[in-house]
Amino acid sequence: MTYTHQLFPGTRAELLARLREQLNESRYQHVLRVEATAIQLAQANGVDPERASIAGLTHDYAKQRPDQDFIDAIHRYALDPALLAYGNPIWHGVVGAELIKRELHITDEDILNATRHHTTGAVYMTPLEQIVYMADFIEPARDFPGVTQARQLTAQELGRGVAYQAKHTLEYLIGNGKVVYPQSLLTYNAWIQRYPNV
Repeated sequence: MTYTHQLFPGTRAELLARLREQLNESRYQHVLRVEATAIQLAQANGVDPERASIAGLTHDYAKQRPDQDFIDAIHRYALDPALLAYGNPIWHGVVGAELIKRELHITDEDILNATRHHTTGAVYMTPLEQIVYMADFIEPARDFPGVTQARQLTAQELGRGVAYQAKHTLEYLIGNGKVVYPQSLLTYNAWIQRYPNV
């Protein structure tokens, strides 16, 4: 895929090189699979495949950064101080978007929001945000109880997949005694009302 330079100031090969600097091989292969899945979902849902490619590749850009990088960024960029109570599962999306903007010079808000919301979801998500949220959840190497249903629902209708993932994630967090980030609960409430039978 050739980038138009409006969304990322370079080629796909240059973006891949930047990702290789940040990610180990396993995580790098994951983002390639998410990109491929996101492009497929974009084509099926009338979304710009270039945006899907860039968002799929960059969603985990900050995943392997040290905690202190995120803590510093929360202070430096005047982000919600409540974020300090959470860890990498939340930070690499919400705070990671700020690092992508500044380090990769990606300023498209739809792409940045796709990173911000790829683990927590949001009450309202654009089709691109929904695509990255689902592509990360159902990429081919994912293997967990319910992933086949998630893939089937996403193929039927993107929003159904979103509702299923929001429900599945909340069940997982509660079932394992994990803290629930408030936005994840808001995501569940909003999407389960739209698709109550997932």
